Amino acid sequence: MKRVLLTGAGGGIGRRMRRELAGVYPSLRVSDIGEIEPAGPDEEIVSADLTNADQVARLLQDVDGVIHLGGLSVEHEWSDILRTNIDALYRFYEAAHLAGVKRIVFASSNHAVGFYPRSRRLDGSERPRPDCRYGLSKVFGEALSQYFADNYGLGILSIRIGWCFERPETPRTLGSWVSIGDLTRLCRVGLETPDLHHEIVWGISDNARTWWDNATARRLGYEPQESSDHWADAIDASTTPEPGDAVALGVQGGPFASSGYVGTPDRVL
Repeated sequence: MKRVLLTGAGGGIGRRMRRELAGVYPSLRVSDIGEIEPAGPDEEIVSADLTNADQVARLLQDVDGVIHLGGLSVEHEWSDILRTNIDALYRFYEAAHLAGVKRIVFASSNHAVGFYPRSRRLDGSERPRPDCRYGLSKVFGEALSQYFADNYGLGILSIRIGWCFERPETPRTLGSWVSIGDLTRLCRVGLETPDLHHEIVWGISDNARTWWDNATARRLGYEPQESSDHWADAIDASTTPEPGDAVALGVQGGPFASSGYVGTPDRVL
């Protein structure tokens, strides 16, 4: 990887991952639709609206690999999801293929399977059960990744990202937590692993309490360095109720499965 593109670089995960990637590749191209911090050493900034075909083509020029965090990361009306997370994603993949991109790391989400009960252990091979329109768009993204791997030979890693914040806050997020360092390590696995076709893995750290079997990620070379276990006792002792209605408390997606749920930016994974 000589030039890597990081989309969504102005978002909550993107800002932190950009720092983690500093100096890793000869050139890091960072992009967002809004303003982002000035370019650092070996960085270049290319602003782009992912729904604009001309801007996307310019964004992907001379890129070897992509970490694709761009798009809506919160529940929205269907028209917004359709335009940004589905139609624009297809056109982004098509443009990446035409530009000769070798690898894509797709930011999927645990909400693609969020309606599975908490008693079920998942390994990435189960059929989708999205818990919201946002999760439904991630199901499409995983299927799109398989299609472009099978038909056009792109190497793609779909990461079902868990709770990527400073620390877990609830029993649910003890199992779904991923540090930004571990998530960046997993993205690098997607960019650098030889002979990658398409795999679905979990974006989690080395958590003892989880519903997700990440054997595929480990087989590819992922070695998480951090764990939510450090906070387990404090969360167990907390009397703060977990958010969500009765349905949400029984399924892995948590509050996204609540009736009428509307997410808050950067608090949705």
